[in-house]
Parts: sequence; C-alpha cells; structure tokens
Amino acid sequence: MSALYLLVIVSIAVAGFFLMAFIWSVKSNQYEDQKGAAIRMLHEDEVNKNLF
Repeated sequence: MSALYLLVIVSIAVAGFFLMAFIWSVKSNQYEDQKGAAIRMLHEDEVNKNLF
C-alpha cells in the first residue's frame, strides 16, 4: 500500500512539471506562429530550388 502512495505522489509531481512547462511555453510565445509552418511546408520545394 505504501508503494501506491509513492506512485500517486510521483504522478502528481510529474503532472505538475508538465503543467508548468506548458505554462512557460505559452508565456514565452512558443505557439505564436500558427500558420507559418503549414505555409512553409507547402512552399518548401520553391525554397530548395533556390538553394541549388
């Protein structure tokens, strides 16, 4: 039974870590450019042609 208490505490700590990492990423504008990657993916061939 003590192992169960340990696992619950560890799982709450891990969940808290991931929550804090998510909040940090939102506050540091990691999700700011939502359409840029999709547009760059569509035009990737044109960029590669200019490089070679």
